[in-house]
Amino acid sequence: MKIISQIGLLFGLCWLAQCVEEALPFPFPASVIGLILLLILLTVKIFRAHHIREASDFLLGNLPFFFVPVSVSIMKYLDLIRDNAVAFFVICAVSTVLTFGATAGAVTMTIRLMRRNRK
Repeated sequence: MKIISQIGLLFGLCWLAQCVEEALPFPFPASVIGLILLLILLTVKIFRAHHIREASDFLLGNLPFFFVPVSVSIMKYLDLIRDNAVAFFVICAVSTVLTFGATAGAVTMTIRLMRRNRK
């Protein structure tokens, strides 16, 4: 019963993020809004980690099941993917390099800030 109430809490947060997305005058993904809301609620200690721990462990433990519909859809559009394979490969390669660069930059900046705060 505890997991169901925790999942209800998470889905309520997702619903709130959908409402915020609808109210915004510009497009912004509700999933990101939900993550930001969850971060804020955890930071100001309205939610504690134990409020969602069992539900998040359950959802993460069953994460592969969430990818089954996506995999089936990919198989449905295999001819479209094959026709645009070069473009997909270039996009994946460029976005991977940019992600690695952004991550390295963020880690470097965090280390510098942590060293500065120690002094």
